[in-house]
Amino acid sequence: MKTLPDNPDLGHLRRQAKDLLAGLRDTEPRVTLAGAQASLAEQYGFRTWADLKAEVDRRRGRAEIADPALARQLAARFGLGEVTGPMRSVARPDEMGRRWSLETDRGRWAPRTVDDVFPVTDGEANTRFQQAAARAGVALPAPVRSRSGASVESIEGNRWRVYEWRHSGPPLAAPVSASITYAVGDTIALLHVLRLPANEVCPWSSVRLGTASWAELAETVAGKGVGWAPALAAAVPVLSELEKVGQGAAVPEPVLCHNNVTPGNARLGIGGCLILTGWEHAAGLPPAWELCTALAAWAVDPRGGVNVAGARALVDGYRARAGSLPPLSVDSFRGAATRLLNYVAGQADVALAAEGEQDQRYADRNMRHLLTHLPSRTTYQQVLDAALTADGPAPAAARG
Repeated sequence: MKTLPDNPDLGHLRRQAKDLLAGLRDTEPRVTLAGAQASLAEQYGFRTWADLKAEVDRRRGRAEIADPALARQLAARFGLGEVTGPMRSVARPDEMGRRWSLETDRGRWAPRTVDDVFPVTDGEANTRFQQAAARAGVALPAPVRSRSGASVESIEGNRWRVYEWRHSGPPLAAPVSASITYAVGDTIALLHVLRLPANEVCPWSSVRLGTASWAELAETVAGKGVGWAPALAAAVPVLSELEKVGQGAAVPEPVLCHNNVTPGNARLGIGGCLILTGWEHAAGLPPAWELCTALAAWAVDPRGGVNVAGARALVDGYRARAGSLPPLSVDSFRGAATRLLNYVAGQADVALAAEGEQDQRYADRNMRHLLTHLPSRTTYQQVLDAALTADGPAPAAARG
């Protein structure tokens, strides 16, 4: 489920809806802006666009303000200049930490905590990867090293990273237009042709980290009496099927990958360039796995339909940059399936531990949405077929 920022902007949501409209029209030419707005509201876990607007009104201006002393320490440790305003939260805490916005006399910066990044890293290899990607032509918020040269600094009990703030629009929402998925494919290929070595395949995308079966987890959750328990029980067959994707197939050699190329980590910058954020999970993956994970994230709509034009443009963009595609099959979706299963289990733990009315309400909405929008093995096969079997040249907008 998409998450609203701490200080949501209705203008940003309207822009997201217009971007979404272009992608929806690839498969439903008669869809209206109102239809796109309803689809976007659903992605945020709300029943209608009006409900989403009401939540925006309720939350506007509610960003948290950090201790000024913490802001000054961050600025001093990372050499950001003199703090000129409050450090404000950007979004609610995620599985890794929390993102903030900080302004100094040298500009605007994007600090964030990285307390629970998996696998645990000092950020050095990650920073070098981002720097190599930027040199190759990937648009991204540049990482900032501290005065000591470190990528991560521990301050007041948290591990911090800092990035330059890069002006852009809001995060994208799938499905998007073919011109954008073409840029996504091109960006992924730019990373893969670097061929930066990786010691192993990221465990998050290759190993089911929980030990309980899905039926056992559903029984435990039902015993807690939470509202989303029936949704989990109904999802057990799909979750169990996803667990079998790619099992027993040979694992191709990994390279260092972004490992999280999703619409939530992509924005359109000046001139419509694709800006890729969310580099903290960069790790080893077979290129085919990252490409198929991107197909699932970008070319499947919230109701499980496949955007054929978007899927095809994504692989066209990749092929144009890399020269060829890695061998692809439904087994190549193993990374997509495994990371999703680990995410579902992790979010279930978070939801069960939620305290306070606001967090419990969010947890219930998040779990219901997550469990009722799961892809299936059939979905993976359909998006792969769409990407590989369409005929004719790439759309002109995509080629541009």
